[in-house]
Amino acid sequence: MTGENPELSNGIYTIESTHDVDQLMDKLVAALTDRGLGVAARIDHSANAKKVDLELPATQVVIFGNPKLGTPLMQASNSMALDLPMKMMASASANGRTALSWVDPLHLKSFHGVTGCDELFETMSNALKSIATEVVA
Repeated sequence: MTGENPELSNGIYTIESTHDVDQLMDKLVAALTDRGLGVAARIDHSANAKKVDLELPATQVVIFGNPKLGTPLMQASNSMALDLPMKMMASASANGRTALSWVDPLHLKSFHGVTGCDELFETMSNALKSIATEVVA
């Protein structure tokens, strides 16, 4: 269901939206900025594919973060730098549905073998779910 609780599969949350990819990403960037998170980049993969004469359904990624949250995680495990800052992807499927997806920070904790920082990972995970639920509506 659109805007319902996100579904978790293989460490990736996905939630459907009634917005198209551009609208969804505009709402996401605004929500992130309103919360004081820095937006580092917005990548339009489908536009990039078109530049090389390939087709890809509408797919965009926003890269964002907060060094006050990310730095302690990288201090705990340097490999966290491979997955930080965080990313969220809006994509259109072949059936015309749009979804917002992101890797759950709790999955990254396990993947990178971080010990400690439990509260920080929980906070990040809950914040991303909250932001996603807000912007897909």
